Amino acid sequence: MTPSFDIAVIGATGTVGETLVQILEERDFPVANLHLLASSESAGHSVPFRGKNVRVREVDEFDFSKVQLAFFAAGPAVTLSFAPRASAANCAVIDLSGALPSAQAPNVVPEANAQVLAGLKRPVQLSSPSASATALAVALAPLQGLLDIQRVNLTASLAISSQGREAVSELARQTAELLNVRPLEPRFFDRQVAFNLLAQVGTPDAQGHTLLEKRLVRELREVLEQPLLKISVTCIQAPVFFGDSYSVTLQSAGVVDLAAVNAALEAAPGLELVEAGDYPTAVGDAVGQDVVYVGRVRGGVDDPAELNLWLTSDNVRKGAALNAVQLAELLIKDLL
Repeated sequence: MTPSFDIAVIGATGTVGETLVQILEERDFPVANLHLLASSESAGHSVPFRGKNVRVREVDEFDFSKVQLAFFAAGPAVTLSFAPRASAANCAVIDLSGALPSAQAPNVVPEANAQVLAGLKRPVQLSSPSASATALAVALAPLQGLLDIQRVNLTASLAISSQGREAVSELARQTAELLNVRPLEPRFFDRQVAFNLLAQVGTPDAQGHTLLEKRLVRELREVLEQPLLKISVTCIQAPVFFGDSYSVTLQSAGVVDLAAVNAALEAAPGLELVEAGDYPTAVGDAVGQDVVYVGRVRGGVDDPAELNLWLTSDNVRKGAALNAVQLAELLIKDLL
């Protein structure tokens, strides 16, 4: 008989938390009792799971000794407050906020570095990387055996949902106001985001880099196990509700064999290669799907050591919630 596990989801009323609960049901994860937790403002709501509405309770009052695994799908402050309490209760932790140091909770993408789990001890703490790092790791991992990658240059066009429900509502409101020829008053963002592109996501530091950009570089290096890899990244805010898209350029130490690259991408888990002459989009392909789409695979205009890719992925589903559930599926085999 397959064992079942008592599970907690912290941040259960957020976009990622709700999707995580949905995926647990879709993939028939062996849940015995599901505890949905959130802040006091969200307590009392309910989330559907296996034909029932599960009531959300306050995380402040929860006894983590009741569960074997806790997903932290809220902000960094919540993880820092409650993850130590969970570990002290011998509860495994999968964090999606990026709050925990990698030495304590390594970043893992199952398609790229699942071997990291072999060296962990109980109670396990894992980090599921940012949606961008997850999507890029899925696409780049199968190329590491083919290319000696010297540099990664990327522009990440991020969906509004990466900033939560309030940002989604703001895009919807701005769009409605503009379409109805009403004066626009930005609220969540400092300027118009509807029908526009914003050149940064978050507040830049003194060097001009945002926290998300630095997190992406750190996590991608870790997951690919290339701590010295040169990565140049610009994250821009796109007026898209769900689905991130990436323009990626890889600089290799030698000539790129495009046929071998396409074969590796075609065979890689978690990837869907779109044939030459076509290309994937977030809205038309990626949203609601469990794979990263890759297209426009091509060399450089005048550099045979350059490889260019176009990627798109559902940031909430594939980039965040599904990766966390896949980690849990690996944990229950040996580490829970």
